[in-house]
Amino acid sequence: MQTHPVVHWSEGGETCSARWHSERGVPPPKRVVIADDRMTADDAYGLACQGTALLWRGDFQNARQMLIALASRVDRQSRKSKKSAASAAPASGASPIPVLPIDAFNLHRQARSQRARTMGMLVLELDENYDLGLRRAPDVRQACADVYGPGAGRSVIALRELLGLIGAHEWRLRGMEIPQIAGRIHPHYGVFTPIRREYIDLVAKAPLPAAWSSSSVAFDIGTGTGVLAAVLARRGLRRVVATDRDPRALACARENLEHLGLATQVEVVEADLFPAGRAALVVCNPPWVPARPSSPLEHGIYDPESRMLRAFLAALPAHLEPAGEGWLILSDLAEHLGLRSRPELVAMFDAAGLKVVDRIDARPTHPKASDVTDALHAARAAEVTSLWRLAPR
Repeated sequence: MQTHPVVHWSEGGETCSARWHSERGVPPPKRVVIADDRMTADDAYGLACQGTALLWRGDFQNARQMLIALASRVDRQSRKSKKSAASAAPASGASPIPVLPIDAFNLHRQARSQRARTMGMLVLELDENYDLGLRRAPDVRQACADVYGPGAGRSVIALRELLGLIGAHEWRLRGMEIPQIAGRIHPHYGVFTPIRREYIDLVAKAPLPAAWSSSSVAFDIGTGTGVLAAVLARRGLRRVVATDRDPRALACARENLEHLGLATQVEVVEADLFPAGRAALVVCNPPWVPARPSSPLEHGIYDPESRMLRAFLAALPAHLEPAGEGWLILSDLAEHLGLRSRPELVAMFDAAGLKVVDRIDARPTHPKASDVTDALHAARAAEVTSLWRLAPR
């Protein structure tokens, strides 16, 4: 019985098959044709739009150029669709129909999904050792082994996804300097990367709760790379318990904390939210957008119906020491997109029996906040990230 999806194709008069790799959870393509340097970008785009995968047998660098060409055609079609919608607007003198932020968000996600689907039709074959066997191809064996484990026969993967693996592998090797921990964090593939630093700075500077003087224990819920657990340890919390339920995140956090010399101070445990016991301080940086993720890789961004947020708040009082605090790090981007209102968030606090001790805000500094070409620029420009200091009523 097969435990993994398989992709089939015909080549040289023979029927071929291989394991299908997709971290995005995309099913294997039903139609596959062989493609190489002789195929035009227009022909490739036409086939990709029909759901036909292009198994590349040409030069690797030309495959990358083909992927860029596919993206260009997808974006051009998207611009045409926007112009058509604009031409169907009310006649001169009539009141324009306003585009609600939530509609802009849904259209943006729909366009991104279509773009990913089309670009995902350009695929490559890897041998049993993750060797590409193409001209001018990079060595991707270690990058693939880090994500998939030891090779188990031939496999096929979308070039777009393979480039993501290569980029993640380089991030992991190089790491990123985090001043608040006086060291580097090395993110693993599929683990939310702390590119946005404002929330790290908030945790590094917020005043510690009064309970810290008698119980120097903290929980970091949903630790990911372990960066916030490291910040708490650097701040003097003698014992930090960092939790996650994703095996990749657990491995990533343990590796980072070991490299930082904090493995004896921070315990990484597998748990769905809280570990056993109580703490003087409980920190959580949940996914900020209450929407359904379109792939497993988006679980660090999207929290359907705010399920994780609600579960964290509901269980928080039972895990706090007297005079302890829960620190919720949350962006208000969802509010600007019309996905959640501030009264709804405050109602969640009330329902959990929590009061707001304080709120510390920070403006984002990432490039998208100032990118006027971004489809969600208005919401991103108004965004504020907050550290909510919460305590039982």
